Amino acid sequence: MPSSAPAVAAERLTKKFGPFTAVDSFDFVVPRGNIVALLGPNGAGKTTVVRMLATLTEPTSGSARVCGHDILREADAVRQAISLTGQFAALEPNLTARENLVLMARLRGYAKASAVRVADALVERYEIGEFRDKLVKSISGGQRRRVDLAASLVVQPELVVLDEPTTGLDPRSRQVVWSAVRELVGQGVTVLLTTQYLEEADELADQIVFIDHGRGVARGTPAQLRAQIGDHRVDVVATDAAGFESLVRTLGPVFPLTLAPEKRTLSVPAPREVLDLAAVTQAVAASGVPVAEVALRRPTLDDAFLALTGTPTDAQDNQLEVSV
Repeated sequence: MPSSAPAVAAERLTKKFGPFTAVDSFDFVVPRGNIVALLGPNGAGKTTVVRMLATLTEPTSGSARVCGHDILREADAVRQAISLTGQFAALEPNLTARENLVLMARLRGYAKASAVRVADALVERYEIGEFRDKLVKSISGGQRRRVDLAASLVVQPELVVLDEPTTGLDPRSRQVVWSAVRELVGQGVTVLLTTQYLEEADELADQIVFIDHGRGVARGTPAQLRAQIGDHRVDVVATDAAGFESLVRTLGPVFPLTLAPEKRTLSVPAPREVLDLAAVTQAVAASGVPVAEVALRRPTLDDAFLALTGTPTDAQDNQLEVSV
């Protein structure tokens, strides 16, 4: 693939299941050597996009090229160029973690001795040693995910597609996956990551694409997405629901407020002339209402997601943390 060509280029990619449109005219570019996060809640269309790009599902309409190959006309070439780690570990439960890695290496064409060397290197790289000789069916979900990721990298691909790789993982396992992703990019591999976690996208991605109801609603670097919703804000957190309501009545006529009743929080854009931390603090003090906190904060990707989709992340069963 020419160095100037993107790893993924999709145009008006659409997938319908009967009357339901899962992905709707989705345009998508993944530059080579980048980590691009496709970010959105459950049901947004992330996995359907991935399945189309990986040639597992044919699009209803639209087109895409992956690693320079058309996903419909050159499906075999696409599969040879990529590695896909899905949401569920694709492992043989009655083999040990190490045996699974050896098996995968053998299936990818390694001779027996070479397959063992590759498996042992992956065991060390992904911190699998403590459970390498345990049957996969007896290890934890986080441990299975680490083995599954290692198995997908028996041969280094041009593009690694990780479909929600850290969902349900403990903090240590998540850090192992994050470290592995950074290492892959350092080796020249391109990474397409789907995630529900704002924190994960912010931590890893060079570019983020927000997807909601099958459509791309925004894209850019984390900093660019924050910039779309303005500057800093002042958050005022009431101590109780009654205090929150009193602050709304008192500050509402003076400041443009954004309200989060479930968090007992009022937000004021700042700085903007007198709408700064001092002015808000003075108004709160004058109200006589006790508050838990008054703080100046920068906009987060959480704010960006809410502003761009109209869907608060808390509405997604708390699965979208501070995020196509």
